[in-house]
Amino acid sequence: MSAMPRYVPAAPSLLRGASWRRSSYSTGYNNCVETAGPLPGSLLAVRDSKNTAGPALLFRSASWACFVEGLRAGLH
Repeated sequence: MSAMPRYVPAAPSLLRGASWRRSSYSTGYNNCVETAGPLPGSLLAVRDSKNTAGPALLFRSASWACFVEGLRAGLH
């Protein structure tokens, strides 16, 4: 996986109008995450589905894809 960026601007305007998708593994208890992207700069946003007004973490799309592939391969 590539190195994490040292600084990623998290301006509210970056997330304005983002289309959020809930994980297909989410339950009725809201115990999962939501993602939005792609965003400008090849970024993907991730937030807690229980706190949708809270902060979002930003990842490069390629880094998130590598993380998900690792989960699928059992590398957790």
